[in-house]
Amino acid sequence: MLGNFSFGDYFKEKAIPYAWEFVTETLGLDPDRLWVTVHISDDDAAAIWHDVVGLSAERVQRLDEENFWRMADTGPCGPCSEIFWDKGPAYGAEGGPAHGGAERFVEIWNLVFMQFEQLADGSQVPLPKQSIDTGAGLERILSVLQDVDSVWDTGEFQHLLGVASRLAGAPYGSDPRSDVSMRILADHARSTAFLINDGVFPSNNDRGYVLRRIMRRAIRHAYIVEIEQLVLPEMIDAVVGLMGADYPELAKNHDFIREVAQREEERFRQTLKTGSAILDVELDKLAAAGETMLPGDVAFLLHDTYGFPLEVTQEIVAERNLTVDNDAFGRAMQQQRKRAQDARKVEGGTVDVEPYLDVLATFGPTEFVGRDHYEIEARVLHVDDTSIVLDRTPFYAESGGQVGDTGTIGGPAGSVRVIDTQAIAGALTRHIVAPVEGRIETGQSVVAAIDGERRDAIRRHHTGTHVLHWALRTILGEHVKQQGSWVGPDHLRFDFSHYQSRDLHQRARAPLRDHERPRRATGRDCVLRRQVRRHRARARSRRTIDRALWRHACARVGRYRADEDRVRGIDRFQYSSHRSHCRLRAHRASTRRGSNIGVRGRARRRAVGRARVRYRKAARGKQGAGGRTAAVTPSAGHRRRGRTCGAGRRWCRRGPP
Repeated sequence: MLGNFSFGDYFKEKAIPYAWEFVTETLGLDPDRLWVTVHISDDDAAAIWHDVVGLSAERVQRLDEENFWRMADTGPCGPCSEIFWDKGPAYGAEGGPAHGGAERFVEIWNLVFMQFEQLADGSQVPLPKQSIDTGAGLERILSVLQDVDSVWDTGEFQHLLGVASRLAGAPYGSDPRSDVSMRILADHARSTAFLINDGVFPSNNDRGYVLRRIMRRAIRHAYIVEIEQLVLPEMIDAVVGLMGADYPELAKNHDFIREVAQREEERFRQTLKTGSAILDVELDKLAAAGETMLPGDVAFLLHDTYGFPLEVTQEIVAERNLTVDNDAFGRAMQQQRKRAQDARKVEGGTVDVEPYLDVLATFGPTEFVGRDHYEIEARVLHVDDTSIVLDRTPFYAESGGQVGDTGTIGGPAGSVRVIDTQAIAGALTRHIVAPVEGRIETGQSVVAAIDGERRDAIRRHHTGTHVLHWALRTILGEHVKQQGSWVGPDHLRFDFSHYQSRDLHQRARAPLRDHERPRRATGRDCVLRRQVRRHRARARSRRTIDRALWRHACARVGRYRADEDRVRGIDRFQYSSHRSHCRLRAHRASTRRGSNIGVRGRARRRAVGRARVRYRKAARGKQGAGGRTAAVTPSAGHRRRGRTCGAGRRWCRRGPP
């Protein structure tokens, strides 16, 4: 898209002459072949076109809803003025865009005059600042400048269509059905290349889901025209060869873009082959029975059992002029979710939240003071057979993959052992306890103390997840994103997005680029050890999310706070987190190898620490040695180093105060 925009600086009186100057002088289009339209109520725009630009009244035509733009049912809106190119009598009847055919009069420019706000009752009130929002079709303009019939006939697409034709083994233009597939291949391969280059990766969420649908549609149409080989890598080579000179970053990332596309296609090809065969059988049954709707349970079976996307099923079915029972599909999906929820309830038990809601309404949320204190005095707000709620607590409730604290709660007449800590009712901390020794009652003053050694181990591993995240981005590239984690006292697990299992331990030994190299790091040390061994305190600050991300603070995908975030830092490395962390790097564990496991398609998993050793021993002889990577786990070496570092001496005995 091309365009020009104004946010209160100028309005119709300048926007219209600017547009006319661009299309006639800059692009050099013949003024006698240009027509414009305005909204039926927009006398101001019509007058500017006639009096200022000099168009005849005949070539300034008025339309109704076609020339009024709305963002949604409510919000900014306003009339439009569009510029059309007349392709000539060979393409349709006379009469201009209001009366002639769409084949003859092609819209190339749209001026949106945002001057109203539409309210929920349908009324429109003037905006305090009037704005201009222009949309212009770059490829439509190119087709006009090159004097061709459509955007598919422009030089860029002709080159890509030639590659698609070669791969399909059929000339473009010989069959309308295969022509559609080749066009989809050309267009979607270009979109795929640029999206991956911009940091979007195929996934089931947000922009990644859009990219995945684009790629899968291209792969399916390659399947339709019987291209047996992988098509996206070849098409991306063509895109980069065509546009790499004008977009240097595209050429720079060529190999990576190709690899991402190749692995996505390899994965989906088998799914497509299996699902298409099953769907063809079902559609033949429908045709034989004279029915026109594919049952929702069949679509759900394809989706749930074979991973065949619903949108692909819908597209294939629509090509046979049939439909999918989407309502039945939705019901089957809901039933599946309910079964999964019920299974989780059976596995983990259920908790009646009503008593906790009463506590929350009466006393408010639990105050967490565990960042600075391991042992405090508190008042008991609620007691039952399995849990206790306090007004303030040093116990961290399980959240964001970090396990809850354990410890003790003791009063004048008894004590309990806290075996887990969970959040409940949105803002209360529920201390799950072992059987009571003596009596603890509501209203009592008690001493709450966490297991400090266990918390310190968890802190080391939690900070380790962020250092590991940084290291993986350093080693593999900026595309690596955290997808999940589990942080406990004896090990951590880290899930991240990547497309290939590598011997990361060996890659981690490679020297860093100058701008990434930690000071005083040696070339032989792995990336994690370089960072962990440098014994300095972390910096802490609060920043807005936009500023934190601008400063490259690492955060899990989608896990951003609304306004302000806590940003931690270890020298040049920064990360966004609201959970507990080491306060000195001597507190952190040394780095050891961990297991590299593929989960959920393109996600990779790092399992590290003592539990990783147990896992490896159990897996030995079944799956082979597996991958290796840099990881984080406790060691006596760092405890010894901590005792030699002044302020760290006190922390080594128990942990940060």
